[in-house]
Amino acid sequence: MKQLVVGILAHVDSGKTTLSEAILYKSGMLKKLGRVDHGDAFLDSYTLERDRGITIFSKQAILQTEDMTVTLLDTPGHVDFSTEMERTLQVLDYAILVISGTDGVQSHTETLWQLLARHHIPTFIFINKMDLAGANPTAVLTALQQKLGQGCVDFTTPDTPDFYENAAACDENLLESFFQTETLPLPALANAIKARKIFPCYFGSALKLEGISPFLQGLFSYTKKIAYPQAFAAKVFKITRDDQGNRLTHLKVTGGTLKVKTVLDTGTQAEKINQIRIYSGSKYTTADEVLPGTVCAVTGLTDTYAGQGIGEAQPCQTPLLQPVLTYSILLPAATDAHSALLKLRQLEEEDPQLHIVWNEALQELHVQLMGVIQLEVLKRLIFERFQLEVNFGPGNIVYKETIQNTVEGVGHFEPLRHYAEVHLLLQPGQRGSGIQLASCCAEDSLDKNWQRLVLTHLEEKVHLGVLTGSPITDIKITLAAGKAHLKHTEGGDFRQATYRAVRQGLKQAESILLEPWYSFKLEIPTENVGRAMADLQRMTATFDPPQTTAGDTAILIGSAPVALMRDYQTDINAYTRGRGRLVCTLKGYEPCHNTQEVIAALGYDSDSDIENTADSVFCAHGAGFAVKWNEVPNYMHLSSVLRPVAPPVLATPTASRNRAATYCASLEQDKELLAIFQRTYGPLKRPANHAFRSAPKPKSSTSVAVTPALPIGEDYLLVDGYNIIFAWEELKAVAQDNLEAARSQLIHILCNYQGFCRCNLILVFDAYKVKGNGGEVEKLHNITVVYTKEAETADMYIEKTTHSLSKQNRVRVATADGMEQLIILGHGALRVSASAFYQEVKQVEAAIEAYLQQKA
Repeated sequence: MKQLVVGILAHVDSGKTTLSEAILYKSGMLKKLGRVDHGDAFLDSYTLERDRGITIFSKQAILQTEDMTVTLLDTPGHVDFSTEMERTLQVLDYAILVISGTDGVQSHTETLWQLLARHHIPTFIFINKMDLAGANPTAVLTALQQKLGQGCVDFTTPDTPDFYENAAACDENLLESFFQTETLPLPALANAIKARKIFPCYFGSALKLEGISPFLQGLFSYTKKIAYPQAFAAKVFKITRDDQGNRLTHLKVTGGTLKVKTVLDTGTQAEKINQIRIYSGSKYTTADEVLPGTVCAVTGLTDTYAGQGIGEAQPCQTPLLQPVLTYSILLPAATDAHSALLKLRQLEEEDPQLHIVWNEALQELHVQLMGVIQLEVLKRLIFERFQLEVNFGPGNIVYKETIQNTVEGVGHFEPLRHYAEVHLLLQPGQRGSGIQLASCCAEDSLDKNWQRLVLTHLEEKVHLGVLTGSPITDIKITLAAGKAHLKHTEGGDFRQATYRAVRQGLKQAESILLEPWYSFKLEIPTENVGRAMADLQRMTATFDPPQTTAGDTAILIGSAPVALMRDYQTDINAYTRGRGRLVCTLKGYEPCHNTQEVIAALGYDSDSDIENTADSVFCAHGAGFAVKWNEVPNYMHLSSVLRPVAPPVLATPTASRNRAATYCASLEQDKELLAIFQRTYGPLKRPANHAFRSAPKPKSSTSVAVTPALPIGEDYLLVDGYNIIFAWEELKAVAQDNLEAARSQLIHILCNYQGFCRCNLILVFDAYKVKGNGGEVEKLHNITVVYTKEAETADMYIEKTTHSLSKQNRVRVATADGMEQLIILGHGALRVSASAFYQEVKQVEAAIEAYLQQKA
């Protein structure tokens, strides 16, 4: 039997709950058709839902046919409760998107569409209210195709040539089948719908039961059975409590089966399932065992949370929609705040986006919300659940912070008998990407267990920015390096080092303050357009030119900061005398329009925030001591992962020595290469370990260290041309089509490089296979290009040249040829791998670009 979980989503007032009622009635699950405006809708069972006529909590109903069971999940349509809707998406197999035939695609509709795409949910579209005046099927379908995609296809008249042609245009496989048979088989259409290539569109009126039967038939026919694995898995999407106070974990079984008395590992402890309930509306039936694909509520679990994966299931994605307003909770007199906080934690379990916290500095409880209606619902819910008559302070904006440049954050924690050092790479992310975590740290430098612990500490905490103390977002944090002590490191050490590394990186970065923005649709009488546009410009809003409807109404569509638009409906009611309508949905976070004012008003001092310190702790003489964040690089034990490689320049012997140290391999690598060289070419005339000895100390009484003498001649760089071309991916790709073009591109790159580094650069190309070729040396701009003669390879030329030049000059050779590296090592030249040279060239190019921008 086919078992599906189908969710119904819509912009508020599109008739979503009415459609749910019609589907249940037409399928025979309801004997009486309820109505939202009559307060007797089957799925709106909460008193406040019936009073307001909106869906606040997601509900489920079961409808069954001979060969199919559908769990129907009705989700809230109002933007204030969109987090409840988003949690439900995690368990859907298919979705029904309800569109108003008179309003068309609205701002929240587009948000829903993005969420459905994010979760890869196949979607059926029902265009409702087609019985009302002004509803035009053709115009609505055209708007759907323009705003949601060309995959929106009218399914009200299937099995017609036009239908087949429109559907085939959405997918290459369908098009090929259509060309062969001029029809499309039902399984092929179902596959295209499942792959989100086609979105079936049906038209009707849920209130008058028009178009419901064809829609149900299409839902049964064009959906596919879901295949589930044998191993047990389940996704938790909701936590509630029943009238008796029992904690209910709502989940979908996505693998295996679930039985009563089963012991589940919830992450921190093992707990037993006491009861399995299958809800339909406000009533439920119990079951001893449920199959995969079943949505049920279980009792007995006390440590679960929305978004959790149990068994083999992976955790759900981080919610995209976040609250944008924060309010202080004003408790009744003589109420203990900490006791109230424990009670309110139950509500936070049920809606994690509330983020109920105790603000120690202000001695207040704070809660984050989406809007005013959610505020009213929460107030009533607190009274009904805990008999607390609370009020709320004025709402403030939930700001966030991000960065606009890449930095390295270092955290070191080393009190006596403790040790941990963490290096994090903080990079700006795309807007809306949130916090992304990664690791590029080698396991031989930091054990995998420690790396996982660092990533856990990064994820477990809301890290605060340094401008206003707001949460950070849109940043990719990569664990680049770390160090532990075999004896003294404990788990808590890496927690401290990780937190400090994040903070130290933020202190260095160029931070940006972000504020939430609304997407809005403003409908006003035409005589008020001028006033409205002036208001929007004052709000720093961006909007399209006014659209004029058939009547005397104009429509303005755009986006504006939440801080300036959240109370604008009151002004609209005043100057339009109640005829204006404003619909806002959260667009996302954008740079704050008044950053300095906000920073000054909040008065946050990052240096005084000892709970989120950027300083590190080092140890000396048996005691730990604090080091300020800006001085940490002078004390850290590991090298910086962002330290630029110094380009070779004609400078003092000290600079030359530093450059040599940068490009030499490790001592162990050079010893190994030298041993291979001696086995191949015989022993060196000088002592075998001569190259690895430190220079003798000067016979002088002075305490100044004297560095080993280096050749005082010029800097030379020899580049094996074709070797580099085929080692660098970008040049290799060019060479596959046109070797001459790749050669010219390399010459151009090296000309720029030489102009910056001021070394003698010799670029060598093989020409040994060219018969009669006597070799060629030419000066191109500021570099020397050598084409070897017949029977002479580039390796041979480089070996000969390094032998003669390295006696009096400082010589480096860039090549990917390992044998050539051995030979030049024996000649006293410094070797540079192709990858290291590539990084050096890129750094030089970046330095040139920065210099030009500075001069511009």
